[in-house]
Amino acid sequence: MRILLVEDDQMIGEGVVDGLKSEGYAVDWVQDGESALIALRTTSFSLVILDLGIPGKDGLGVLHDIRAQRMSIPVLITTARDTVQDRIKGLDTGADDYLIKPFDLDELSARIRALLRRSVGRSEPTIERGRLTIRPETREVFYKDEPVLLSSKEYALLVALADRPGVVLSRGQLEEKLYNWDSTVGSNAIEVHIHHLRKKLSDDAIKTVRGVGYLLET
Repeated sequence: MRILLVEDDQMIGEGVVDGLKSEGYAVDWVQDGESALIALRTTSFSLVILDLGIPGKDGLGVLHDIRAQRMSIPVLITTARDTVQDRIKGLDTGADDYLIKPFDLDELSARIRALLRRSVGRSEPTIERGRLTIRPETREVFYKDEPVLLSSKEYALLVALADRPGVVLSRGQLEEKLYNWDSTVGSNAIEVHIHHLRKKLSDDAIKTVRGVGYLLET
């Protein structure tokens, strides 16, 4: 999944980027409000982590614009402003969750997983798709009750397909979910990951819809 981090503190930003990348997320990082809005207009993200005290247009202003433009993307606010009124204002402006600084990266990851579940209409923490079981909290994957070891990109690709069962996702859509701005993406990268997934699961686990894209067989 691809996440936009909006944070002007260098140390916090680097820590969040490194932590989320280690969990397989593709993370793009901007440090001011205007850059955040440009990024959201030009790139498809699954979630925004938004600091309130950013330069230029502040976090609440960015959040207001996101909702005014009817973007339904989940927004997780991170801030040192810890009064009740600050939290109420952020939630009433359209935030989906609120995390007070300093925060633990494990808690951040858990909140991200919860928001991503809700964004695709899934309440249960474990993903069950036919013979496939995915446990996002531990990043474990089982196929026919046998554990499957996946690379970070293979895992991210499988989750992207599993979150949209029966829906065909194009190569471009999958690339946007797996790679950030700094990544060099080979022309056949998605095809290579699909090939590896089929070898580790089964040949018929992922269906190719010629000229359109891929879907997970359920």
